[in-house]
Amino acid sequence: MFSKALPLWSGIYVSDVVVVNKISYSWHSNGRVGSFSLSAQRRETQVEDDKLWPYKQDLGSLSLNQFTDESTLFLKDLNSLPKPLSASELSFSSNGGAKARVAHQGVPGAYSEAAALEAYPKCETVPCDQFEDAFKAVELCLVDKAVLPIENFVGGSIHCNYDLLLQHRLHIVGEVKLAVNHCLLGLPGVRKEDIKRVLSHPQALSQCEMTLNKLGIVRVNANNTAAAAQIVAADGKRDTGAIASSRAAEIYGLNILAERMQDDSNNITRFLILAREPIIPRTDRLHKTSIVVTLEEGPGTLFKALAVFALREIKLLKIESRPKTECPLRVVNDSHNRSAKHFDYLFYIDFEASMTEPRAQYALGHLQEFAKFIRVLGCYPVSTVQ
Repeated sequence: MFSKALPLWSGIYVSDVVVVNKISYSWHSNGRVGSFSLSAQRRETQVEDDKLWPYKQDLGSLSLNQFTDESTLFLKDLNSLPKPLSASELSFSSNGGAKARVAHQGVPGAYSEAAALEAYPKCETVPCDQFEDAFKAVELCLVDKAVLPIENFVGGSIHCNYDLLLQHRLHIVGEVKLAVNHCLLGLPGVRKEDIKRVLSHPQALSQCEMTLNKLGIVRVNANNTAAAAQIVAADGKRDTGAIASSRAAEIYGLNILAERMQDDSNNITRFLILAREPIIPRTDRLHKTSIVVTLEEGPGTLFKALAVFALREIKLLKIESRPKTECPLRVVNDSHNRSAKHFDYLFYIDFEASMTEPRAQYALGHLQEFAKFIRVLGCYPVSTVQ
């Protein structure tokens, strides 16, 4: 008879304020789970801001005084909008019990802001320059939560945010599935036929590629969709438009020249809600659990790892592989005593079950037999399309 502890909220520590939560299981040689417990431990270390990604020009600092074109008479005062948080402005703080503050990437009018308001209609949204700024804003208690995109049903996964989930110690506490309606925006008085070039985020442009090809419009990349609308409003060039949301048009005083510019009508983006502490799963609604795992070397290891879910009739919703950045190559000797190098991968897995269910606990206990590392990123309610 033996006992073994499985720390599921374990992983790579980074230099920031982290909250470590562990769900531990104990079992005996007969394979039955004997106990289940939830414990928490807090650890605080200094944030190293020099590790932040390089930042682009702060679009929130644009001023109407910089432009003299008479079309700027149509514009609203951009200086009244919230300025995105940047690395230099991050410091430990607290909101003192005020209404929920939710961070998102991009300027006001971004789809991430719409997702934050969908999740928390009465919240105060806090724009951030980069995705990692939103992570750090939560860790430093500048905000209560962050809402960040993780995948689009047309454009695919947002790989940088998968990497950030592992680099930081936040927990997934919810998700938002937002139907995206891309609009062609232009200055007041401009017709769709007048637009010769259009600005937007690269993913938004790719989602509207066929429509833009038919119109013969030149595409220009911008930091995000709302930033594109902000630039069009500030520049005052009548032949330039933006692909952005209807809310961005309202904020920046632009006209909607066309709606539903996307090639696929089922254009949905899934956002994750991140917090410092995990939630306790409820029993009155369907939940999903997200984990990240690295597997031992050997034939059929991935098959065996996925089989632990099939054996317990747990539905897999998504599996995403990412090369390990710390040690991306694995050296393997073949039958002729020659060495070969293969990529070593992290597997991000979403499955439809709550961590309060015994079958999920048994599955992760079984998974440890094939895994070198397991971390539960969060257990949260399944969202419907909004």
